Amino acid sequence: MNIEQARFNMIEQQIRTWDVLDQDILNLLSKVKREEFVPQTYRTLAFVDMEIPLGHNQLMMQPKLEARIVQELSIKKTDKILEVGTGSGYLTALLAHQGHHVHSVDIVPDFKTRAEVKLKAHGFANASLEVGDAARGWSRHGPYDVIVLTGSIPILPEVFLHDLKPGGRMFAIVGDAPAMQAQLVTCMAEGAYNTVTLFETNIQPLINAQQPERFVF
Repeated sequence: MNIEQARFNMIEQQIRTWDVLDQDILNLLSKVKREEFVPQTYRTLAFVDMEIPLGHNQLMMQPKLEARIVQELSIKKTDKILEVGTGSGYLTALLAHQGHHVHSVDIVPDFKTRAEVKLKAHGFANASLEVGDAARGWSRHGPYDVIVLTGSIPILPEVFLHDLKPGGRMFAIVGDAPAMQAQLVTCMAEGAYNTVTLFETNIQPLINAQQPERFVF
């Protein structure tokens, strides 16, 4: 496989056509080597438009979704970022490249261990990985400029809103399968938030995500 040709095809055929047009983001996808964050068994699928098994019943997002997340968040070099769900560590690397520091939390210890090795190998010193259940908030390093939830949630816990600085942005995929909405929430001022629905998608739920009260007839 010609890896660089496959990477180019991924960027041009999948990602650019999915409204990722920011050239800085497209350049970033050339710099951070996605195939080196994919489990060895699936490395030949690193550039395919699909979710990739990571083990522990978890999946790596499609490349176009990872790229779209980073574009929509408009990350600045001064931003402190919370990532809920480290997974492969690839999105962590993209966030770390763009921001000041990433605090990434995963409930699966194996993901933290593997991602730390990969991030260190690629020279990312501005990402701190922790093991824990952050599905209902992770305020210990807050408030944050950026929050990213890498699994879907039926409802958005208010604690995440409270942990956003004024001007802060949060990306979350909210709803139940198959009708989930990718949302960008911006803290306009303390206690005031603006939510924009970006697109519809369907991804795995976040482990231990807060559930709404459901009516039983």
